[in-house]
Amino acid sequence: MLKYDEIINLRKQLMNDEIAIETAKNLFWNDFKEGQRTWHTKDWKERRAKVIKDHCEICGSTETLTLQHLSHPKKYYEYEKKITNKYTKSYIDSTPIIQKKDFTKHVIQNYEYVPIPLCPNCKSRYPNQRMRKTPKYLCTACRNEFAEPVYKQVNELIDLFYENNELIEVHDKCFISKDEWKNQHNLLQAMYWLQRKHAKIKNADEIGKEAFMQFLEDTIKYLSFEDTITACKKCAYRYDIKNMELCPKCKTYYKGIQYPTCIQCLPDEKREAALEKIDFGKKMKEMHKNLGID
Repeated sequence: MLKYDEIINLRKQLMNDEIAIETAKNLFWNDFKEGQRTWHTKDWKERRAKVIKDHCEICGSTETLTLQHLSHPKKYYEYEKKITNKYTKSYIDSTPIIQKKDFTKHVIQNYEYVPIPLCPNCKSRYPNQRMRKTPKYLCTACRNEFAEPVYKQVNELIDLFYENNELIEVHDKCFISKDEWKNQHNLLQAMYWLQRKHAKIKNADEIGKEAFMQFLEDTIKYLSFEDTITACKKCAYRYDIKNMELCPKCKTYYKGIQYPTCIQCLPDEKREAALEKIDFGKKMKEMHKNLGID
């Protein structure tokens, strides 16, 4: 695992094009082990000792103090996803639409087609399927009775898509990806993901470098202790796990970090309403538990 100064130097080298993106990634993750934590390293402990205070900055306690980070770096793939979205938009805005024959080939190769049933007389969608009466189907639009519906072929749908991509048929999620995810897509979505694939291939180096640079910047910020406070074990747990902090008004009770004060410090009317809402939520949770639907 690289030290703080080494990561700063790695980012500088990458920014100045002194090393390739793949080399930088390999250097960063070269000796990474699953479950390895930065705060277990000697480098972290030495630098932590210089910045941690002798009391909790939230409640004033001096017991079991830790450095509480107010922000954390995201996983690398999250940066890559965000940057890929940006390049995809630019690619779509600047590149002519994919040729129909190429798109048709992509759809047939990568999706299972589950067609929408249609009335053979008026082509209305989703005719009623009867359980006892025959013929099996009844069209509610034209009252036609029939044994089997008809279906549009993939080529027909794609023709409609290229003529007018706002038609209702274009928005049917009747294409299931053949990969492990089995995602349900309509033709608009299938086109988007194909364009995204092209954008990612075309801009692979730029996406990789920009995403990794952002990842390194946030990692350096995290390791620098720039966005931290000293907190006791109780306050750190409440902040990290419960998203709560000590009420700045009474300095006694904890509150959700999105609220200005705790419930106890609210005006009487608002406090009663909040307590009633909490009580109702507890009763509903208990009822769901008793019914086996929690």
